[in-house]
Amino acid sequence: MQAPTRQTLTEAAESWLEGAKRGAILTRSGTSYKPAVVRGYEADLRRYVLPDLGGHRLAALRRSDLQALVDRLVKAGHSASKIHNVVMPVRVLCRHAIERDEILVNPTANLRLPVANGRRERVASPQEAAELIEALPEGQRCLWWTPALAGLRRGELRGLRWNDVDLSENVIAVSRSWDEKEGPIAPKSRKGTRRVPIPASLRKHLLERKMRTGRDGEDLVFGSASDRPFTPTHIRKLALAAWEAVNDERREEEQTELKPIGLHELRHSYVSLMHDAGFSLERIGDYVGHSSAHMTDAYRHLLEGHEAEAAERFEDYLSRSTSAQTGTHGG
Repeated sequence: MQAPTRQTLTEAAESWLEGAKRGAILTRSGTSYKPAVVRGYEADLRRYVLPDLGGHRLAALRRSDLQALVDRLVKAGHSASKIHNVVMPVRVLCRHAIERDEILVNPTANLRLPVANGRRERVASPQEAAELIEALPEGQRCLWWTPALAGLRRGELRGLRWNDVDLSENVIAVSRSWDEKEGPIAPKSRKGTRRVPIPASLRKHLLERKMRTGRDGEDLVFGSASDRPFTPTHIRKLALAAWEAVNDERREEEQTELKPIGLHELRHSYVSLMHDAGFSLERIGDYVGHSSAHMTDAYRHLLEGHEAEAAERFEDYLSRSTSAQTGTHGG
């Protein structure tokens, strides 16, 4: 049996981060860690974990040490999701060490973590999405329509080039994302590389943008320049200003105000709208770049309350199938 490592948690973290940045350490699915994920892990380790626990030998780290850290974070008022994020890189480090027989016991097992509040992502109806997007400056609308009608992630929008958009076949080929520091990178997962259908309502916006900008080929579709991606904070600032201007008018007329939305929330709206249109979660997962297991877990609420409808549709299918078979045999 191999002797446990004598590395401290800080030393193990530095080694893991260096390997992950080089691509020498892979995820459980066998892919490289995304640069943004590694940066997030590093930031949480340095800010919340290593100051208290960095001097502990990794092999001597106990669950009670980590539980005490969690309890301190709870007492300090951190959200459940933040605490889960802080613990995650420690889990990854320990799993890596166990796989190499450097430690025998995983100290992150059976931690008592606060339960997330289960807040669902905001979803806009087709009418609300149209009101919000049409209130934006004309040159910004296509950017916001694309996640609403094609489900692209923000990084994928930033890295999208015109040669990825086939307006003759009405398909967007998603093959890259954009990282703030690394530039063009592979999509978030293997499922991230995909082909997404372009509905007619989105096609007209893409055509208008192509004509407006005169870009083509390797040019970025939504870049602030043909070779420079848009800045999310700037895009958000422009949108908020436009919505506030509309809301000023609506307040005077005592009308319902627009509720600001984000690009990521429009992507969630796409999932909901596709489901309402009759597409299965598995098929929607193919279009948004998620596994069917993730889709079923994350969007299980879309299935709730539709049991009667599902039973009726299934019964209708059985009835039609039986009738067809009877008709065939009777003929």
